[in-house]
Parts: sequence; C-alpha cells; structure tokens
Amino acid sequence: MDQDRFPIPAPAFDGASRQVEIGNLFQWFREGWAAFVVNPGNWLAMMLIVVIAFIGVSIVPFLGGIVAQLLTPLLAAGLLVACRKIANEQPFTVADLFAGFQQKTGELLMLGVVYLVAVWVIALLVVLFAGGGVVGGLAMGNPLGLVLAAGGFLVGGLLWLLLSIPLTMAMWFAPALVLFNDMAPVAALKASFQAWLKNFTTFLVLGLLLLIATFFAVLPFGLGLLVLGPVVAGTVYASYRDIFLTT
Repeated sequence: MDQDRFPIPAPAFDGASRQVEIGNLFQWFREGWAAFVVNPGNWLAMMLIVVIAFIGVSIVPFLGGIVAQLLTPLLAAGLLVACRKIANEQPFTVADLFAGFQQKTGELLMLGVVYLVAVWVIALLVVLFAGGGVVGGLAMGNPLGLVLAAGGFLVGGLLWLLLSIPLTMAMWFAPALVLFNDMAPVAALKASFQAWLKNFTTFLVLGLLLLIATFFAVLPFGLGLLVLGPVVAGTVYASYRDIFLTT
C-alpha cells in the first residue's frame, strides 16, 4: 500500500502517563525559571492581571469565591499557552493569558465546576467529622473543652489536607490535557490523578519544595508570588511534557 497516498493516522492521545525519576523535578524547576527569564516583563504583567482579577471578584461576597474558582482553570490555561510557546521558541504576549477564554472555554469552566463542588464536599466532610468536637469543646468553656476544641481543629486540618492533596493533583495536569490534547474534563482529571499516583514520591517532594518557595515568596509583602507564579506555571508545563509527552 502506498503510505504517501494512504497515510497511517497517528494514534489518538489516551492520557497515558509514565513514571519518572525523582530527580526530574529539579529539571522541571529549571525549565520553569528559564521560562520566566525569557520575558520577565510579560510574565509580571500577566501575574498583575491575575492578582487584580482575583481581588476584583473577591469583593463580591460569596459569589466572588465561586467566580474565582471558575476562573482559575481558564487563567491557568493562558499561562500554559505562554509556556508552550516558549518551549517551541515562539514569542508570547500578555494576551496569551486569555487563551482559555477563546478555546476550550466550556471544558475549562467544567474543570472549575468540578473543583468547586469537590472543595464544598471536602468542607462538608471536615465539618461533619471535626466540627462537633470544635463547637462542643468551645461550648464547655473550660480547659478540657479547649483541649477538645484544639483536637477538633487538628482533626479537621488533617482531614482537609488528606483530601485536598489528591484534588490538587487531579487538577495539576487537567487544564493542559484539556487544552492541548482535547481530553474531556473528567477524563483529564482522571489522567492527571493517575499520573500523580505513578509519581507519588516525586510530587510529594515537589509539594514540599513549593511550600518552602511560597513561604519565602510571601515574605516581601507577597511580591515574590509575582515571580513564583510564572515559575510554577513553567514547572507544571515541564512536568506535563515529561510525564505525558515523553516516550
């Protein structure tokens, strides 16, 4: 058969991921920083827009938080588009931040909806399992009650942490998989979660490093977050390419 006339189509992307060495995460960080230094001015402008947008919507009670959750995947998609352009040695502009409002908008919004509902479910579980201890302890109004309340806070915090980490990792790759690989939102969340399970130790170390970086970034009045944000976006994109696109 003449393959020039009847080309064999490339297999469809199925969301398959691979396990990587733990040392790869340092290369992800290096690529994240390298992406930032390509054009710091554009990155800082994009981050300022993000900050202003979230401050603006947060002014509206209750609804502001909902809108912020829905906007997050769309704005994250824009940052990832900029990262992909840099990786392909193409120029990027501040307007790339709004790429998620121009393509795959519905799917990205659905990611925000799923994340929002999941956060509410986690909050409900925390209240159900730990809220009684906190309220009951405070109502006692004595040292023993304070101990019970503190225990309730501790249980609630641990439960929130245990449930929010898997949710965060399900969202880690989801915008990229939706935007770049045409995956459905639920399938993208599942693929992202499976990639996390395959690389549990690597992402555990990555999470600890990001916590440390965030601590130092917020010290100078939070201004360091304007730099850390693009670096994290570059790190996410580098890890996406390494785990999903490298054979």
